[in-house]
Amino acid sequence: MCSIMGYRGSLISRERFKECFDRTISRGPDMQRINRYDGDVILGFERLAIMGLHEEGMQPFELNGRAVVCNGEIYGFRPIKKELEKEYDFVSDSDCEVLLPLYEKYGLGMFAKLDAEYACIIYDPDREGLVAARDPIGIRPLFYGYCTDGSMVFASEAKNLIGLVDKVMPFPPGYYWADGKFTCYRDMTKVEGGYIKALNCAPQADEKAANSTSSGMKEVISESAGKDAHPELAEICRNIREKLIAGIKKRLDADAPLGFLLSGGLDSSLVCAISAKILNKPIRTFAIGMSTDAIDLKYAKEVADYIGSDHTEVIITSEDVVDALPEVIAMLGTYDITTIRASIGMYLVCKYIHENTDIRVLMTGEISDELFGYKYTDFAPDAESFQQEAAKRIRELYMYDVLRADRCISVNSIEARVPFGDLDFVQYVMAIDPALKMNTYGKGKYLLRHSFEGDYLPYDILMREKAAFSDAVGHSMVDYLKAVAEEKHSDEDVAKAGEKYAFATPFTKESLMYREIFEKYYPGQAEMVADFWMPNKEWEGCNVNDPSARVLANYGASGV
Repeated sequence: MCSIMGYRGSLISRERFKECFDRTISRGPDMQRINRYDGDVILGFERLAIMGLHEEGMQPFELNGRAVVCNGEIYGFRPIKKELEKEYDFVSDSDCEVLLPLYEKYGLGMFAKLDAEYACIIYDPDREGLVAARDPIGIRPLFYGYCTDGSMVFASEAKNLIGLVDKVMPFPPGYYWADGKFTCYRDMTKVEGGYIKALNCAPQADEKAANSTSSGMKEVISESAGKDAHPELAEICRNIREKLIAGIKKRLDADAPLGFLLSGGLDSSLVCAISAKILNKPIRTFAIGMSTDAIDLKYAKEVADYIGSDHTEVIITSEDVVDALPEVIAMLGTYDITTIRASIGMYLVCKYIHENTDIRVLMTGEISDELFGYKYTDFAPDAESFQQEAAKRIRELYMYDVLRADRCISVNSIEARVPFGDLDFVQYVMAIDPALKMNTYGKGKYLLRHSFEGDYLPYDILMREKAAFSDAVGHSMVDYLKAVAEEKHSDEDVAKAGEKYAFATPFTKESLMYREIFEKYYPGQAEMVADFWMPNKEWEGCNVNDPSARVLANYGASGV
């Protein structure tokens, strides 16, 4: 994980630029470089060396009067580089060095060709000085703002821009900025050519399936949705399996030590199990839980034992949770309830990894729920509503789960890699007929589970009910946070919150506590986040006042 910053104008001095850029030094602690071009252009780069560990891989890279800084991973860069070596001389083993030769060949069309998680800023004197772009899901962060004279400044995090611009805005994923305007180059939620169907063979849940437990699920699934009974569905599941494996395999390519976050839930367990098979050696896994009710630790250990990983458990207390809260909100740049709750455990386990290991890259399990469904999407009234909700969640990922993964990991000088966000995988799953992705099977996320039946995971893990990460760290963690909020704020404070915060008005004592901490670090910048992450309240069964799936009627055996 690295940090980038770029500016063209005359209001910000190099000294002021560096002062603001230093706020994200933890993203790139290995080396910092700030270069000036053409008198009024400044590019900054803070490096965390992952690919090409020698100093030659330090950015900005320069070519024929242009320069680039990029926080990212360019997948499949080795064959690209081999082809480009016919025309260009490369000085490093860094994947990002291919960007300027690609830009020289394809111009702005380069961005649509990239298979990458990235944010980049290019100095191009032929295009008003700066060009910027962000990957189609927004896995790598980028923000921007306008100075008082209208000049533009870009940076990896909002904190870099506080004090430089009046309004900090997130750079939209899948867009590039050039010639003074934003252009969408790829929309991951758009389905081209119609849905991938299975001849209307989606099995409907019968009474037996609806009432089945995890232990009885195997027989129910075989009866209602067996691969032999529906070969088209089997083909879809085979594609899901192959594309996820490919997405994981490309993310295992690193010149720095690799680690894995393992919650014991389906998604992180799949990433770990598949990686262990590909690498054919013990991987290093890490799980976190509360000292009083660590729900996930037993499941994480079951997975670790099954795949033979070198496993570490990190135990936290209520004091750890409360003490970390201000720092977590400061690093996140959000007031969202779900994101903050889920970030505390993730931040603390990453802090442990940073302080006790040499790991520089962490694989995570985000972006599965957005594609295959949450607990609340069981209440979707129809297939198209399910699809629209998935599209909404994918478009907003950069404000919630992806933001959480990036900040919790990068603030500890580690790089996050998110295999479920692989562009080919996301595009394929979004194109599957939503009727097949809905929970008509008596088990949520059935297609993903069915795709990996076999020896990847213990069957009870493969079919384990979904538990929200913040809850699974331990239900007591959220209870502690609510208790602190009860002490800080009264019912009257919440009733009057709208007078102070008109946008995304806090509606509980907990949300008010988070908002007030947020405003200390990001005053007046609440519009960086669209709103609170909540289930779709328009759906029957989802009109709740807390984002945790624990409050839903179908939570069932989740989180136990």
